[in-house]
Amino acid sequence: MGGQILARAADGGENLLGHPPMLAPDQVDREDSKGSPPSPLPPPQPAPARSPSVVMRFGDVLTTAITQIRANKLRSFFTLLGVIVSVAFLVAVVAVIQGMNAYVKESIADALIGSNTFQIRRLPINLGLIEDAEWLRMQRRPKLGTADVDFVRAALPNATAISVQSGFPTPRSDVVSGDKTLGSIQVYGVTPEYQTIQDYKFRYGDPLTDVDTRERRYVGVVGADITDKLFDGRNPVGRSIHVHGIPILIVGTIAAKGKVLGQSFDGFVMLPITTFESMYGRRQSTTISVKMAEAQDVAPAMQQAEEAMRVAHRLRPGEADNFSIETADALVNFWKQLTQVLFTVIPAMVAIGIVVGGIVIMNIMLMSVRERTHEIGLRKSVGARRADILRQFLAESIMLAAIGGAIGATGGWGFAALIAAVSPLPARVTTWSIVVALGLGAGVGVIFGVYPASRAARLDPVAAMRAD
Repeated sequence: MGGQILARAADGGENLLGHPPMLAPDQVDREDSKGSPPSPLPPPQPAPARSPSVVMRFGDVLTTAITQIRANKLRSFFTLLGVIVSVAFLVAVVAVIQGMNAYVKESIADALIGSNTFQIRRLPINLGLIEDAEWLRMQRRPKLGTADVDFVRAALPNATAISVQSGFPTPRSDVVSGDKTLGSIQVYGVTPEYQTIQDYKFRYGDPLTDVDTRERRYVGVVGADITDKLFDGRNPVGRSIHVHGIPILIVGTIAAKGKVLGQSFDGFVMLPITTFESMYGRRQSTTISVKMAEAQDVAPAMQQAEEAMRVAHRLRPGEADNFSIETADALVNFWKQLTQVLFTVIPAMVAIGIVVGGIVIMNIMLMSVRERTHEIGLRKSVGARRADILRQFLAESIMLAAIGGAIGATGGWGFAALIAAVSPLPARVTTWSIVVALGLGAGVGVIFGVYPASRAARLDPVAAMRAD
């Protein structure tokens, strides 16, 4: 029996318990080499893709940024104060300048020169922007006279009206009626056609006539201020006033034209130009005004008037004009040249405020990185990448600055509206100024938020986790 068991064991049969015999390691190797060839190793599997839950979504980035801003409202406000003030200043000043430009174009220019009208002047409108040497040459220009008017009339037979009016310097005088005196009233000398060019509407009486000019009568047409303040709004036609100490008979009154930048357009006395020159002498810059029926007729008429004036002044070909021909656009361009000075100063002032605000934002974001070092380490330990941390802090910086730009733009709009309400200065908020304001805010966030965000992204997760 015992010999059988040993023999079976030696033959590799089952043991007493019916289990296969135990083989030594070297026997296992021999058995494998004698059996079928080993199965091939499985192909290497690709690394599992990063779970979408680990990558911070854009919505999560914005939500976290808003949460951080709301958690520190007061600090966020003072962080943005520089950006808010700078952007508000930009929007408000640009609104006032743009409003003034539009107001000059729509109201003042046409009121002073007239619609569909151009002027022939001895001196140009933009006197303040002329060099001294050029100014001295202009002083030698001849004064305009009746001969010039005759040449222009002959060249422009289709003109609606051609007038002559006294120019610079315009005298001012006290106007007296009985025991009432109205001071600093402008006095003009005009030909009757000037009343047509200015589209005056008469409240009482009649306009000046050619007979008044030819006979040098001491009669006048007055503005609404004189009617209202010296005659209490009653019809003053046939009454006398004293201008420059000389009695003037009122033959007509003009309907009110209103105020421009707080200055009344109704405080004037118009006299026949011959009467005016007998009282004040001939002005340095008598002006010829030409009104055309349609706007498209103005440019060709200006060329014809220039040719006529060159003939009247006997100028040779190649010689410069010794007169100026200008439309209402010249006054608008003159004003825009003045406001360009402001447009060169404003960006520098805004840039200083923006840089200061950006530095404050950068310092506050660096403080936030230090305060949230442990949080950064925790995020990295659960799979957040460096790009996720960079986006997170950059989003907070951009959102802070953009909110500041939006608040500043709203504040600037409100301040411009307040200026327009309590002062004669008009204001017109433009779309491009709002876009620039919001772009400045976001740009400041990007420029000054990159360094704090990159510093947060470079933190070592182990060292960050150990931070308090």
